[in-house]
Order: sequence, then C-alpha cells, then structure tokens
Amino acid sequence: MKKVGMISLGCAKNRVDSENMLGMLASRGFEIVGDPAEADVLFVNTCGFIESAKEESIDAILEMAQYKKLGNKKLFVTGCLAQRYPEALMSEIPEIDGLMGVAEYARLFEMMEAADRDQRPCYTASGVRFLQTPRVLTTPGYSAYVKISDGCDNRCTYCAIPLIRGGYSSRSFDDIVAECEALAEGGVTEITLIAQDTSRYGCDLGDGHYLLPELLERVSAIEKLHWVRVLYCYPDSTEDRLLDAIQKLPKVAPYLDLPLQHIDDDLLKRMNRRGSAAWIKSRIAECRKRGIILRTTMIVGFPGETDEQFQTLLDFVKEARFERLGAFTYSAEEGTAAAKMPNQVDEAVKNARLDQLMMLQQGISMEVNEARIGTECEVLVDGFDEEQGRFYGRSLLEAPESDGCIWLEADRELTPGEYVRVKITGADAYDLEGTIIE
Repeated sequence: MKKVGMISLGCAKNRVDSENMLGMLASRGFEIVGDPAEADVLFVNTCGFIESAKEESIDAILEMAQYKKLGNKKLFVTGCLAQRYPEALMSEIPEIDGLMGVAEYARLFEMMEAADRDQRPCYTASGVRFLQTPRVLTTPGYSAYVKISDGCDNRCTYCAIPLIRGGYSSRSFDDIVAECEALAEGGVTEITLIAQDTSRYGCDLGDGHYLLPELLERVSAIEKLHWVRVLYCYPDSTEDRLLDAIQKLPKVAPYLDLPLQHIDDDLLKRMNRRGSAAWIKSRIAECRKRGIILRTTMIVGFPGETDEQFQTLLDFVKEARFERLGAFTYSAEEGTAAAKMPNQVDEAVKNARLDQLMMLQQGISMEVNEARIGTECEVLVDGFDEEQGRFYGRSLLEAPESDGCIWLEADRELTPGEYVRVKITGADAYDLEGTIIE
C-alpha cells in the first residue's frame, strides 16, 4: 500500500478540494500519513490569492521537494498557484513530477500514472467542475465545510480569483443536500456552507433567483445537524429574504460574513464593488434589527486611497462596531485592473494604516466581548489545550478557524464534539472565558 501526504494551503474552499483528492486516493487504497518523510507521494495544494499566499505556497513546494532526497517519491502540485503559473512552476522547480489546476481534479490518477511513466503532466484547463467523490475530512469529525459554488463573476479590480477559478457556477441543490445528509450520517453536527460568493448561490440555476435562503432551510432541516453556518456573503446580493432566513432558522448561526473592503464610494467604484456606501449601511442596519452579528474584511492602501478616505473608513468602523473584522494591505496582483492603476500607495503607508485600523478594531472587539460577560450560550467543545490546561470551544457566534475561542472551566472531562451550556465569565479582545452550567 502506497502512502500519501498532503499539504493544503489557503482558504476553506481549497481545503474541500484537498479532502476530495484525499477521498479519491483513499478509495484506491492509499494510506494517508501526516509525516512527509513516510509518504511515497506528496501533494501540495496551493493558494495564489495574494503575494504572501504565493510565497507560502512556493516555500511549501520547495520544502516537500527536499523529501525526494530520501527516496523514490513523487511530488505533485495542485490548486490556485498551479492554475495561475503552471509553466513557471514546472520550469523553475524540476522536482515537481506533475501539476494540476483547479478544474482538473478528476484527472488525479491520470496525472499520477503519467508521472509513473516518467512524463511530467501539466493539466490546467479552465472552468468549474464539481467532484462527486468521497471526502476524507481534515477538520474534526463533527465539523465540515461544504462548497456550494465555485468561481466568481464579481470582477473586483484587485482580485485574481476569477482569473484562477473562472466564472461563477452554482453546484446542484440536490447534490449539496445529499452531501450534507451523508456528512450528518457520518457524525458531522456542524456544517459551514462556503463559496467565493455564497449569497449569489443559484443565480445561474432555474429562474435566476438567489437560492441561499431555500438551501439554508433545507440543510437546517437535516435532523442530525445541530448547527449550520454560512460564510462569504457579498453586500450587493445580501437580500432581506436571506437575513429573514438566518433570523428564523434556529439551527442557523445568526452570523453574517460580509466582506466590504471599504466604505468610500469612490474607492468602491474603482474596486468595481457593486453597492454604494448607503446600501452597505442599510445591510448593516437590517442585520442589527434581526440580531445578526457581523464579520467583515477591509483592504487598506488600495491605489489612490487618500488620508481622508482612510479616515472615512476608520470613522465607519467606529460607527458600525463590527463584532469581527479582518484586514489586509492591498496587493498588486498580476493581470488585475488595479495593478495598472496610478497612485499606488507606499508599502510603509499601507502597513501603518493596517496597524491603525486593527488597533481600533481591537478596542471595539474588547468592548463587544466584555458585553457578553454574564450571558449564557451553547458551546461546541473543540479540544483541550495542554499549555493552558483548559478545554476550549465555540458558540454559534464564533466561526471555525477564523474567530476566537471560549476557554472553559469544567469539573468533568469534556469530549470534543459535545455541546455544553456555558455562562460567560471573562473576556479579552479576541477570546472569552466561561463556566459550564449544565
């Protein structure tokens, strides 16, 4: 039996692709191992979103290439960076035995067989294809991501995703539900629906209406599921109908991930972001009416961003008081419209603005968390931290991997995957503390 090791980089959507590939390999009898030194076949599923992600992917490929010195191992590179720069990777890293882009995973074994014949296959057709394969979860067995679409039609001027993943394509409604049902039968109790743009799900199916509200209702009706989450909704397609569904469905987290990027109308237009500052503020107001907490992402240092426009962003963040906020400095990506724009902002200015924004958000997060002291919530136990000597978990208001945790005081042994009732007793800027009450 051959052994396979995989490094999966980037977003949760990439993780799902990795899990599909692992499922295909396991179905052919491959043993999945965590130590690259033990593996006969190595995979690096890469990210190519921004410069730091590309550098991380290159470093991982080069690190895995070193293991080929230990014996007759094969090294395959897949994912977004492979899709975007196939020729450069194949020519500059000769240790790569085969390469496969994001629409070619069905050719996994074809690539491996060609490499066994001492060829160096390189498959990078464009488009979107959804695999109907078993998955090997790399998340804890009680929690899983489910991809509901791929690609993107938004064409934001800073973003390379459409160049890599292609145009927007919704996955079949029935296929999504069937996968969620199968995961639930296998022990998953928390499902997170993901896509590059979840709120637009269904726009290319049937009569063109957005179908995320209906999908949330159907998935949350699966008896063995306890929690359902949805991430990556875009403001222009976030309708009241979706917010109503999130509010009324008890299993669905009252949590909206709404990547806004900025609030200045001029910058939003140059970013090619649909929806004005006024519309964005209306979405926030409607969320607040329904008790939905908000996570967002901002870009600082977009070409031409002035001090005044950055101050507008700061003032907006003070006003909106997002429960969760992430930010990154603008990265000029090859092939995007923004990379050719004049008035590129100096890196030192970008970094200073990022620090200022995140310091502001840190104070807001602290106040938001302190307001939860004394409240009660249900918590999903994630594990035990040896250094802290405590169990930890998350409530419906903390998404896996991206948000903080709740540190738990318990008078008994807890099991990862169980749900407990907790009273919040303490807070810092990112994490909470709680005591189990039942």
